[in-house]
Amino acid sequence: MHEKDFSRRTFLKAGLAGVALASGRISAAEMPKQPNLLVIMPDQMRGDCLSCLGHPAQRTPHLDALAEEGVLFRRAYATVPSCIPARYGYLTALHPQSSGVVGFTATEVTRPTMQQAFQDEGYLTVLVGRSMHQQNPDEDLGYERVIPGSVWPDETDYSAFLKEQLPPDTPLGERLHQDGIRAMVAAMGVTYNHWQGAPWPLDDDWHPVPWIVRKSLDVVEESPDDRPLFLTTSFYAPHPPLFLSAKFFDAYMAMDLPEPARGDWVDWEALSPPPGDHGGSRVQLEGDTLRRAQAGYFGLIEQIDDAIGPLIAAFKARSEQAGRPWVILFTSDHGEMLGDHGYFRKCEAYEGSANVPFIVAGSDDLGFQAGLRSHQPVCLEDILPTFAAQAGMDAHEALEVDGVPLGPVLRGEAQTVRPWLHFEHHPTYSAAQAFHALTDGRHKYIWRPNDGAEQLFDLDADPHEEHDLAQSADHEALLAQWRAALIERLAPRPEGFSDGKQLIAGRPYRAHMPGTTP
Repeated sequence: MHEKDFSRRTFLKAGLAGVALASGRISAAEMPKQPNLLVIMPDQMRGDCLSCLGHPAQRTPHLDALAEEGVLFRRAYATVPSCIPARYGYLTALHPQSSGVVGFTATEVTRPTMQQAFQDEGYLTVLVGRSMHQQNPDEDLGYERVIPGSVWPDETDYSAFLKEQLPPDTPLGERLHQDGIRAMVAAMGVTYNHWQGAPWPLDDDWHPVPWIVRKSLDVVEESPDDRPLFLTTSFYAPHPPLFLSAKFFDAYMAMDLPEPARGDWVDWEALSPPPGDHGGSRVQLEGDTLRRAQAGYFGLIEQIDDAIGPLIAAFKARSEQAGRPWVILFTSDHGEMLGDHGYFRKCEAYEGSANVPFIVAGSDDLGFQAGLRSHQPVCLEDILPTFAAQAGMDAHEALEVDGVPLGPVLRGEAQTVRPWLHFEHHPTYSAAQAFHALTDGRHKYIWRPNDGAEQLFDLDADPHEEHDLAQSADHEALLAQWRAALIERLAPRPEGFSDGKQLIAGRPYRAHMPGTTP
């Protein structure tokens, strides 16, 4: 595989509307205004946690309404389902096999980003909330303005706000003022990567979710009419720590909550209940521990849904006031296993971890098909070219991107986005966790490069992946077809996973592909 040349910054140049203007086909007055863009991005939210999808417990009325107004992509995936590489793909529109960022590792972004491209086109680009992995240490990667706010790291605009509200002579206030917000969180009895769920012990208005929305509303209200706005509202939730408004936590604790998916391929006797392996992700959650984790996770999602209703309404109204079209996209960087198949956290190929929500809605003049649900395999890398097309820019002409513009699907036209999507992850916590996977939206094929194990699932018939078709003689031909596709896909890779004829297990698998520049 050749290394792509990104020695110079190339951004989106004169777009489709600009070409039409230069040619005299339209006048400056007739040229359509660039749309305002809003990305709402929680962290670690599963793709199935929407009540409009029939989830047995989750309540998301505002997101349901957004999906009814626009298009819901049911088979959307993180091409590397952990935060750093997933957000790298979101920012650059490059798949991991192109960028070389194939796992969880500290990686500075050296490629042109979506926000840099849109800023060059005149957009006011603003990031509110979780900024980790979306900024280099000394570079904002195209965000003209950043209002950082989450429970990680310690020093952000949010932590400064909390210090103003919480006196230092209270137990939590003392921890906050002396040792920072992470120490305060630890004093609440919850952790940053595990399953403890608890109600937020402070004023609901002090919780990070409503704070992020308030700051986003300020940006919308203050945005100028003469510049298009690209706002990213980024939440740390529902990523642990699982603390949330008591009204949401208590509501889910009182519900009948669903049992985690139980694959018939899992060796359940090999798993242990908490404390389990705190350095990894294999654990059998059960009883009150599971219930509190689910209540914390589902409740945080509803708290986000409850908070963003006014933001969605204000963004639409402000866009209409400015005479601009608008596009709203709701998605996440990756999901959460939440006990499925004896896993907690992410970095897995299974639906809980890799599948993400992906809802796109737009103003009427953009012609999106209201209420459409698509099973085309899409990913975060598709956002840049999709937004670029709506703004009259040609991403593929000016940038080397792997993403695909989704406009035809959004307008209800027939479109095969791609024959299949490849996603992967290097062994973050254990060799057994590494995977390569392919899906066409119907079937999913998983190959484990540490030992060569294979799995095959029918996502339509078995959405929770409880029955492994790779063990069925009736599916040998289908399994061979998927294996052949992955052999071809991995053949150019430097690790030696494929020689073009067979898959080769046991090869070294690092978080960054050898011979590439991130």
